[in-house]
Amino acid sequence: MGRKRLLPGLTIKDGFTRHPFDVEHGVQTSGLVSGRHLGTGHAHDRHSTAYYGIAPSVFRELCARWRSTSLVAPSQDYTFIDFGAGMGRAMLLAARMPFREVIGVELNPVLAATAQKNIDKWNLSARARCPMRIVCQDAIEFEFPATPCLAYMFNPFREPVIKSLIRHMESSFARRPGQLDVLYANHEFADLFEKNQRWARLWAGPIPLSAEDDAADREILNNQPDGEYEASSEEPSSIFRLTGQHKEAKRL
Repeated sequence: MGRKRLLPGLTIKDGFTRHPFDVEHGVQTSGLVSGRHLGTGHAHDRHSTAYYGIAPSVFRELCARWRSTSLVAPSQDYTFIDFGAGMGRAMLLAARMPFREVIGVELNPVLAATAQKNIDKWNLSARARCPMRIVCQDAIEFEFPATPCLAYMFNPFREPVIKSLIRHMESSFARRPGQLDVLYANHEFADLFEKNQRWARLWAGPIPLSAEDDAADREILNNQPDGEYEASSEEPSSIFRLTGQHKEAKRL
């Protein structure tokens, strides 16, 4: 059998560059795969944006800002769910925090398989402080656990899927007001939450990348053969809470 072919964007000729996070921890979460190369045969394929791992410094700061809000339960009681988990970088970072469980939801089986390998390595290295698992399925078919939940997205889907996911969240937590928060990094469709009175914005603003992450991102994105994506020194982000009420909660 021949060697398994890598997704476009994960080979040297495609400009692949390892992020320092992968070098330090011996995992594989680097690379940039355009949405057009993430086809699975699912109807939602055309709404995938791209695979790209979140800058660790941005993720940590976003979680810190969330923890500073008035949570309905201790953070260790929350289940963390990464929608569009890709190779699992955010999952690995989240598992170093005291969540009840970390779950990744990824439609592409190649990315999900890589995420599972990374999870296995993370567990073997004893870096995980909570259980982790990856599920290969459509985001809007995910069944939420009966715990307070923190959903996370790094701009994984275009507007139609975000709209469907919001409706799915609202239906799933209709009788559980305040038990679902959303971290939305690179929040391209934040207005879908902003204009919906069932959601309260807890925080919004740009999160700067650390010097190391900024340098790594610029090196990675400057190596793109087609220059499709641009590097930025900050990540516009938001935090929302599903209140279920037609009024806005106090902003922090």
